[in-house]
Amino acid sequence: NRRTILLVEDTPDDVALTVRALRQSMVVCDLVIAQDGLAALDYMLGAGIYAGRDLSEMPRVILLDLKLPSVTGLDTLQRLRMDERTRFVPVIVLTSSREEQDIAASYRLGANSYIRKPIEFSEFIEMVRHIGSYWLDLNEPPPRGGV
Repeated sequence: NRRTILLVEDTPDDVALTVRALRQSMVVCDLVIAQDGLAALDYMLGAGIYAGRDLSEMPRVILLDLKLPSVTGLDTLQRLRMDERTRFVPVIVLTSSREEQDIAASYRLGANSYIRKPIEFSEFIEMVRHIGSYWLDLNEPPPRGGV
């Protein structure tokens, strides 16, 4: 099973920060970057530029920002949970939002975790290390055919 993380993030600085944190925390994975919710849905559902993608290879975890152009993070999460092919792929909401309604909506729509982005880079590296360790090494993903 491939060790793929789908990062759904529209801010180039946050993408670069995440890539740097993955390297420095020595998390070994394939990183797929979607710059908005529509691109993430296309990747996950094999549509658009990802038409024909092998959908038996799903990411081990999705890191999803909430504040995205075109399709918001919450709308993306809702659509992922409505589709049988993507319903059980773990989704971590990774955002700077501290709004209680965002936290509640994320969990109501099926997020597996809600993490606020740390401000300090050393804390960001530690967070990424923990995410990689748990979701890529410890967690047992659902079977390929679903649950």
